[in-house]
Amino acid sequence: MKCPFWKNNKLGKEAHDGELDMKKCVLSTWRETLSDVLANAGAAYRCVSKRIHQSPQENRLIRWFRDNGDKTLRLNYDLDGNSLVFDMGGYEGQWASDIFSKYCCTIHVFEPVIEFADKIEKRFSRNRKIFVHKFGLSNGSKKAAIALAQDGSSLFRQGKQTREISLVRAVDFLRENNIQNIELMKINIEGGEYDLLDHLIDTGFVRHIKNIQVQFHDFVPNAELRMTGIQQRLQETHALTYQYSFVWENWRLKDNVS
Repeated sequence: MKCPFWKNNKLGKEAHDGELDMKKCVLSTWRETLSDVLANAGAAYRCVSKRIHQSPQENRLIRWFRDNGDKTLRLNYDLDGNSLVFDMGGYEGQWASDIFSKYCCTIHVFEPVIEFADKIEKRFSRNRKIFVHKFGLSNGSKKAAIALAQDGSSLFRQGKQTREISLVRAVDFLRENNIQNIELMKINIEGGEYDLLDHLIDTGFVRHIKNIQVQFHDFVPNAELRMTGIQQRLQETHALTYQYSFVWENWRLKDNVS
């Protein structure tokens, strides 16, 4: 039974309307809050899901990108205009360009994929301190088939497009060009780093390389075992200055090594 006073009394009606407005306000606030909670939960779920489904290499890169390694660690060295630098795996020549811009040093760029090497050669055609070699250095001189994948082109992967490339025994090249010391050798050769580093260590030339900046790759058979073995051997002559496993690491020649 409705109260006639409530129905006909002006003050009662205003109170009733005010109560309805308050309920609507509270309901609207709860809806907005619930919407925000669900939106945040969805974003959190997507973030967690993305992290769960990331590849091992994507997870490794998180710390590297957070530390801005490409703009700091890979470029900050004690170099000057008299320094000699080797860029193993030039691709487009960007790292060589960055190093030269900073130190004006002499750089030898090795890029065995001819179309990549041609572009690098054109890029530095007016620079007399950057030399482009259209072959790679390895533990032996030979021809090989490389699968093309832009900067991921590799001898150890399958691909629809392949190219024949030339590899030259590293110590033969160094001897023929009378190269006795290298201040910095950057190695990013998509799996070829294992043979090259073993060769440089076996021949003793590793003692003539002040800094070795290398990216190990995990798709090579027994990659982790081979990487660990090389790291253990490098400890005899070099000290680790930074390391992001299977991303980038740098080894600096010890002061007492000659």
